Amino acid sequence: MKKLLLLICFCIFSLKIHGYTLQKSNINLSYPWGMTWIDSTKLLITEKKTAQIILFDTSNNTSNIISHKIPVASWGQGGLLDIISEGDNIWITCSIMKNKLLTTAVYKSTLNNNSLIDSELIFEATPYINNAKHFGSRITIKDDFLYVSIGERGKGMISQDPSNTVGSIVRIHKDGRIPADNPFVTNSSWSEEVYQIGVRNPQGMDLDPLTNDVFISNHGPKGGDFVGKVIKGTNYGWKRVGWGGTNYSGTKIGDGNAWEPGLLPPDHIWVPSIGVGGIKFYTGDLFPELKNTLLIGSLKFQYLSYLPRNENGFGEEQLIFKNKIGRIRDIEVNSKGEIFLIADENNTTLYKLTP
Repeated sequence: MKKLLLLICFCIFSLKIHGYTLQKSNINLSYPWGMTWIDSTKLLITEKKTAQIILFDTSNNTSNIISHKIPVASWGQGGLLDIISEGDNIWITCSIMKNKLLTTAVYKSTLNNNSLIDSELIFEATPYINNAKHFGSRITIKDDFLYVSIGERGKGMISQDPSNTVGSIVRIHKDGRIPADNPFVTNSSWSEEVYQIGVRNPQGMDLDPLTNDVFISNHGPKGGDFVGKVIKGTNYGWKRVGWGGTNYSGTKIGDGNAWEPGLLPPDHIWVPSIGVGGIKFYTGDLFPELKNTLLIGSLKFQYLSYLPRNENGFGEEQLIFKNKIGRIRDIEVNSKGEIFLIADENNTTLYKLTP
């Protein structure tokens, strides 16, 4: 009887979409931003504005608040952002404040029952800046390293200066130490943490299980969103180029080129912008048609799609659904191959996609 009630609780609000079933959970969320599995059924979910962390058990629809003492500064696009776990270790990105200026930071903590303990600041982007936008803030683990996306905070050409860490992808050890093979070893003008430069506002990141490459999704200006690889010592070119987009005023960026020699070309570009959010490589068996594709969440157009692979990388984008749950912020997949989604909305919930 208990299992039946739980099934009803997850399925009572369900919607059939082109062969997929979209189900709502019973948890209430306010502007959720990041998710991570701590085992096969339990998700940690962050809320940007409230700075809360919620532990949600998908097997029985129960939730708990995880207490923490991380000094989150919830301003504008900042707040409590991404989260990732490995065993009892938890890493969180958030915006923090110093002398009324803001930056992106990474904290490492230990999950102990319903609390994060021993929280330690292991990275803070520099410089601190007097605005509250373009924090980036996605995290991915590859081997013994953390890859962290740092937005350029609305400062444009600052992302061409590798002596600071904004507008870049940084790579650090899990405890915050600097890897000995980061680009600064051969290029002394680069900050020790910086691994790649020239990004604007990367709000998605995932590890490709087939190639072992880290991929980011990056917000362009008016056009020019993209997905691309994280490659050591490379430059995506912001704000020398705008990847086919323009300034919001309509004026051209740089010489108006989408790409220039010497810069790393993206793997897939959107013009107009879709407000690309979370990305996730799908490796499950529940959706055979999605196997080894890249799932894409759109904030602007409120859709879930995927990029199939071909001999050149990715093929034409395919729509799964649109305008059903709001601005899709993040995507996770469980061990069964079920897809879980959160939307950048107030008074929202956790959604599950099944066949």
